[in-house]
Amino acid sequence: MLSNIEKVRDAYERRDLAALDALAEPTHRAINPRKDFRSALMLSCHNLEHLLKIDSLDADCIILNLEDGVSKQDKPFGLVLCALFLAHHKQCNKKLVVRVNTLLEEGYEEIAYLNQFMPDAIRVPKIKTKKEVETVYELLDAKTELHLSIETSEAWNNLTELKIDRKVTTFYLGILDLFADMRLPQALITRDNPAVHYILSHFLITCKVIGVKPVSFVYQEHKNIEEFALWLELEKKIGYDAKGCLSPSQAVLVNEMFQDSQKEMARAKNIIKLFELKRAEGITGFEDDNYGFIDEPIYKGALALLEKILSR
Repeated sequence: MLSNIEKVRDAYERRDLAALDALAEPTHRAINPRKDFRSALMLSCHNLEHLLKIDSLDADCIILNLEDGVSKQDKPFGLVLCALFLAHHKQCNKKLVVRVNTLLEEGYEEIAYLNQFMPDAIRVPKIKTKKEVETVYELLDAKTELHLSIETSEAWNNLTELKIDRKVTTFYLGILDLFADMRLPQALITRDNPAVHYILSHFLITCKVIGVKPVSFVYQEHKNIEEFALWLELEKKIGYDAKGCLSPSQAVLVNEMFQDSQKEMARAKNIIKLFELKRAEGITGFEDDNYGFIDEPIYKGALALLEKILSR
């Protein structure tokens, strides 16, 4: 817990922004470079009690949110609280990502301020063009990753151009805003809609091709865990391994359903062993009774799975 929590709480409850800001001292953090996170849990930065729970939350990634759900009056307080908690968590096993406001609504100013507190990543909402990404890149601290929310028709059209550098590591699918921007009714967002399947598949494949991590959309009805689980089943079949979350219970389920099972690990190890034995005999394509046809692409896939597991 913050060593000066009572001072923070007092300043926040009195709505004394100057006193709160005086408590936020720029700091050097150990950047968490992990890219294998599964659950990305949204926390509103104006909610002090929620921020105090960061250590205990079962989520791989915490999205410190300054945008949607934070009122205009609360945004300045949320920004300073965000800085305070970044400074407090000088080293964190969870990836701490700050979702700033849109670039034309204080986003640039928030990024400049947060540079001195070294978030693991900055997430920019409603991005549209490569030029916008370049302007953020020039402003952002060199050690901080850049994450982008894909929730406009322009961003969708420019998807392959938005990764301008290796610092751009992650895209989040904002399907509700995307549908609204394309003038599609949100009632179409159902598990059996081919258009939704196309969007999920296209987003994932494009991200994989350009080398960024795709994170699937936030499911708003956070109390409907049964339906949320069905969405996770669909997304896992498509190839996703990360999803945005609104509640701790959602994050727990994401972590459970997107984990690599012992069965998958055993399968990968056996495929690697069989392929390497056959390759020593000059054979790089063969049929196995248990695993079907095995060739070099299947072997490489097994290697990639094990590497992903061991990197956690």
